Amino acid sequence: MSETTDFPKPTLISVNGVELEVFEVGRENTGKPIVLCHGWPEHAFSWRHQIPALAEAGYHVIVPNQRGYGNSSCPSEVTDYDIEHLSGDLVALLDHFGYEKATFVGHDWGAAVVWGLTLLHPDRVDKVINLALPYQERGEMPWIEMMEAIFGGDFYFVHFNRQPGVADAVLNENTSQFLRNMFRKNLPLTPPEPGMMINLARAEMPLGEPILSDVELAVFVSAFEASGFTGSINWYRNLDRNWHILADVNPIIQQPTLMMHGDRDLIPKFEKLTDFVPNAEVVSLDCGHWIQQEKPEETNHAILKWLEQQDAT
Repeated sequence: MSETTDFPKPTLISVNGVELEVFEVGRENTGKPIVLCHGWPEHAFSWRHQIPALAEAGYHVIVPNQRGYGNSSCPSEVTDYDIEHLSGDLVALLDHFGYEKATFVGHDWGAAVVWGLTLLHPDRVDKVINLALPYQERGEMPWIEMMEAIFGGDFYFVHFNRQPGVADAVLNENTSQFLRNMFRKNLPLTPPEPGMMINLARAEMPLGEPILSDVELAVFVSAFEASGFTGSINWYRNLDRNWHILADVNPIIQQPTLMMHGDRDLIPKFEKLTDFVPNAEVVSLDCGHWIQQEKPEETNHAILKWLEQQDAT
C-alpha cells in the first residue's frame, strides 16, 4: 500500500464535539477492532503498510486523523488538545462503531495518547501496542518545566510552549522542506540541538536518507499545507496541563502491552517500564524513529506475532 491510490477512502465522523477524518478497512471483521494512532508531524497515512496486514489477519482497522490533523477539526482553543479531549475522541470513536473496547496502537505522540487513554479509560482498552515513545513517568515536576531545566528554553518542546506561534509560522512557511527533512533514516545519533525543528525546516541539505517516495511525501505535505501546524503543535502545549490531569490517576497499566523501539532512535528506552506496565513485552528493530515506515514488514511481523500470542493465552 505504498501508492496513495491504494489507501482507503476517508469518512468524516462526528465525535466528542469535533469531526474526525477516519480511514477504515475490515468492518466486516466484527469483534476485533484495532485503532491506529499516528504521531507528529504525521497523518493516518503513516500506517499505510500496517492497514492491509491487520485487515487480512481479521481485524477491523480504524485509523483516525486525530484533531488538528488532515481534514479533522482544528479547534482554536489550545486546551482543546489536552489528553482529556484527545482520549475522549478515541472513546467516542469506539462508541460510534459500537465497541466496548479495542486494541490501540500508537506511534510517537499517538503512543502518548494511547498511554493517557489507557490511564484515563482503562475499561475501553483491551491491549496496548506502542512504538517509539515509552511510558512517561509522571514525576515530581511538570514535564515542560522539567525539560526546560534539563535542555533549556530552545529545546523544541519548551520553545513550542514558551514562544507560541513562532515555530508554527516557520513550519507553515517551509512545509515541504520541513517534512522532507523530518522523514529520514540512518541519521547520526547526536543529542537534539537547540532549535531542532526550526533548523530542520530551514535546512537545505538534509542528513540521512529519505524513507518516503515523492508520492508518499506529497500526502503529508498537502495535508499540512491545508491544515497548518498549529493544531498539531497545540498537543505539546498541553503537556503540563496533562501532568495535572493525571495527578490522581492510578499510574499502573495492567493491559497486555507491546513496546517497540528503534535502536537508532534518539528517544531512550524506559528502564522502569515494567514497574508501571507489568505486562509489557519489549521488541527492538534496527531502525530510527519512524519505525512502521522504515521497517514495515518487520513491524507487521512483530505486531501480528504478539497479537497471536495474546489470543492464544
